[in-house]
Amino acid sequence: MTDLPGELGSEDAKLVTLARATRSRTRASEGAAVRDLDGRTYAGASVGLERLRLTALEVCVAMAISSGSTGLEAAVVLTDGAVDLDAASEFAGPGVPVLIGDATGSIHTRTSTHTT
Repeated sequence: MTDLPGELGSEDAKLVTLARATRSRTRASEGAAVRDLDGRTYAGASVGLERLRLTALEVCVAMAISSGSTGLEAAVVLTDGAVDLDAASEFAGPGVPVLIGDATGSIHTRTSTHTT
């Protein structure tokens, strides 16, 4: 994962704000936000129940799918751990830009979904 981002565009900055606010509000270990092909945004936090574990990005993908979305345009994940892109890759295919940052919303990595 290379190619560190420069200044974010307004739409990507909005995703960072949504992911950060969701993570903070829920006190979760991760926050994520995605923009679908229709421009709709979805934000989610990681889920850590005994019988249900989802990353924040998996929550966002599930929300998009359940809302009738047909793909993703971009994603942001704010975490202190590793990022699993499998669900986003399976849903949206390869090449969707993913920005990865820390809890403060500081982006340190730009990558993209991959082929599954």
